[in-house]
Amino acid sequence: MIHQYKLNGYNIVLDTCSGGIHVVDDVAYDIISLFETEEKNTVIAKMTEKYAGIDGITPDDIEECYGQVEELKNMGKLFAPDTFESMAGKLKEKTSGVVKALCLHIAHTCNLNCEYCFASQGKYHGERAVMSFEVGKRALDFLIENSGTRKNLEVDFFGGEPLMNFEVVKQLVAYARSIEKQHNKNFRFTLTTNGLLIDDDVIEWANKECSNVVLSLDGRKEIHDRFRVDYAGNGSWERIVPKFQKFVEARGGKNYYMRGTFTHANPDFLKDIKQMLDLGFTELSMEPVVCAPGDKSELTKEDLPIVLEQYEELAKLILEREKEGRPFTFYHYMIDLTGGPCIYKRISGCGSGTEYMAVTPWGDLYPCHQFVGEEEYKLGDIWNGVTNKEKQDEFACCNVYAREECRDCWAKLYCSGGCAANAYHSTGSVKGVYKYGCELFKKRMECAIMVEIAKKIKK
Repeated sequence: MIHQYKLNGYNIVLDTCSGGIHVVDDVAYDIISLFETEEKNTVIAKMTEKYAGIDGITPDDIEECYGQVEELKNMGKLFAPDTFESMAGKLKEKTSGVVKALCLHIAHTCNLNCEYCFASQGKYHGERAVMSFEVGKRALDFLIENSGTRKNLEVDFFGGEPLMNFEVVKQLVAYARSIEKQHNKNFRFTLTTNGLLIDDDVIEWANKECSNVVLSLDGRKEIHDRFRVDYAGNGSWERIVPKFQKFVEARGGKNYYMRGTFTHANPDFLKDIKQMLDLGFTELSMEPVVCAPGDKSELTKEDLPIVLEQYEELAKLILEREKEGRPFTFYHYMIDLTGGPCIYKRISGCGSGTEYMAVTPWGDLYPCHQFVGEEEYKLGDIWNGVTNKEKQDEFACCNVYAREECRDCWAKLYCSGGCAANAYHSTGSVKGVYKYGCELFKKRMECAIMVEIAKKIKK
């Protein structure tokens, strides 16, 4: 299976199953497009007719080019067969019962009232609550007990707004540090915050204990303040931006992400990214909104071409600023063309519900933060472990080959079948396909690959 596209002056050919990426001229691009559907003589005749007299291209050149394409196929770098289906699920079988990460919902409450919040302003369709130290401590013990021989463990402090329960956050990290060596474990902590409660104490603590922090900012003031308001209806942009700038400066401009959300109100999200850059932020993520169908924030069919164009313009901006010596990182364009995840990881899909789970303030276990509040997906609790084996098995079997619509998709080994939560919320099944999200993902991959190609060719 191949995928061909043209972007920013490059003719790019991807071979899905070999992972081969080829940058070719127009003749090779056209030959490849006909290679599997037309006979050799027909292809050469069509190419000779199309390119006769153009830039000195001769029939011999075209025949030589055809031979080079044949050689790439014989080498397994073009039109490689898909031999991976039998491996699907093997990684999850191998790591069955091993948990490597928890998302601790340290606070099911928030000091903002964001209209598009998938978590219902932090309540997750339930009651407001904060996690006690005792519940959090048991969650960390559960993680250690179920992590097998895995040494590196990850804990995300999430909400709501986790800084509304900051004392417990600090106590839990101190507890983890006190026991990690005796269990031969190494905890890595992350924190996601809206910024309102950031102060010097938070900054000092996070710089010491958190491997990464995620800071919520939607870009332009008018866009941010349209949705990210407090309970009095006041925007938060002016209150949080100076705090974020101080926080990022104290972290040396590293190990953070400025995370924005774009909605129907700003499909032209590149303007928001440029605003973040103007504010001095260079580690950026801009995510499409997750909301109920029909919500006024929902991205529409009419928004799609705008968003796709924004991704292309963003890719060009990355290259422009790289050339100017002002680079920045966009989370969704981070891709390793020479290595990257092993094939087992690529086909096994997200680890939600198996190696990664979310913990509520009451100690209930869910497959991930986006399933919290969906009672049928409650997996168990941190005292008794996973008791809803049927639902966990649903996630264990959730790989790229479990989705029929993914089988013939060129991007399947990049997305691994996509997000189970998005699939569930859009189709009612974790094995469904969120088609709008697929279109965005495929465009992001095309842009990310082009950016890396441009950087390597420049070198």
